[in-house]
Amino acid sequence: METIRIKYFTDKIEKLTYIDGKSDWIDLRAAQDIDLKQGEYALVPLGVAMELPQGYEAHIVPRSSTFKNFGVIQTNHQGVVDGSYCGDNDQWFMPVYAIRDTHISCNDRICQFRIVENQPKINFQEVSVLTKADRGGFGSTGKQ
Repeated sequence: METIRIKYFTDKIEKLTYIDGKSDWIDLRAAQDIDLKQGEYALVPLGVAMELPQGYEAHIVPRSSTFKNFGVIQTNHQGVVDGSYCGDNDQWFMPVYAIRDTHISCNDRICQFRIVENQPKINFQEVSVLTKADRGGFGSTGKQ
């Protein structure tokens, strides 16, 4: 089991825990009240900073209910926190764009994260021909 050192920036949010004991994703909560008008952008403070285990990064994504409940989308679609973002003042944030007027309350579950191992070091070998089967185009269907 890996250990993550965590600093909370507020005592107004619940401590981190696995989602209802059913998932390996962990909910993150808004650390303050935020009001947004349609078309506005904000960085939602998540109230935590962490020292991830060596060789890991965190992926932050919206919860499945975030768009329905708050009318916001995460502007980078997935946030990546690398291991170097681990200082005492490196609070995590979720960048959002409001598609309608909305209110996010302190302690609302707004997004979720998990840690994953860093990509291994790779080398690129340039070739003139690839030897695997050709699927013929775009995406999983091969059609454009």
